[in-house]
Amino acid sequence: MKHRLDIIIGSTRPGRAGPIFGEWLEGFARQHGKFEPVLTDIAAFNLPMLDEPHHPRLRKYENDHTKAWSKAIDAADAFVFVAPEYNYFVAPAIVNAIDYLVHEWRYKPAAIFSYGGVSGGLRAAQALKPLLTSVGVMPIPEGVALPAYATLLDQERAFHPSEQVLGGAKTMLNELSRWSEALKTLRAAG
Repeated sequence: MKHRLDIIIGSTRPGRAGPIFGEWLEGFARQHGKFEPVLTDIAAFNLPMLDEPHHPRLRKYENDHTKAWSKAIDAADAFVFVAPEYNYFVAPAIVNAIDYLVHEWRYKPAAIFSYGGVSGGLRAAQALKPLLTSVGVMPIPEGVALPAYATLLDQERAFHPSEQVLGGAKTMLNELSRWSEALKTLRAAG
C-alpha cells in the first residue's frame, strides 16, 4: 500500500499561486508513483488564529475546524509544504496550522516546495524547518525552490516547470519516500 502524501497549500491569500503549484505537484507525484498524493489546502479548513482552549498535546479539540484538520493531518504519512515567502518568513497560515496540532504531525517527514522573489522562498523554507521539528516532523534537505515564480506562469497562470524543477521534484519525492518508509515503524508505535 502506498504511503499517503499530503501536499499542503500554505497560502490563504486571495489571488495566491499556491494552488497552481500544489495541483501541479499532485499530478507529478501521482505519475512518480511512490505515494498516494492528496491535496490539502489550509484555506479550505478556515482555521482562525489558534482558538482551542486546551493545549494540542491533550487532543481535547472542541471546534469542528480543528477536528477536521486533525483528521486530515493524522491520515498522512508524509508532507510537502507548498510555502510562499512573505516578508522574509513563512506564511502565517502555515505557522497557525502547525500550531493547532502536536501528535498528528509526529514521525512524519516533510519536504518544502517554496516560491517567492529572488530567494525562491528559501528564507521561508529555512524558517519553517525548526517549527516542524518542534512538533516531531522530520524536514528533509531536498526540496524545490522557485525564484521569481511569476515568470514561470503563463498568461492563463499555468505552471511550466523547467528541467531543473522536474529533476528537483523527482529527487525530493524519492528522498521523501525513503524517509517515510524509514519512519513507518515509529508512526505505527504511536
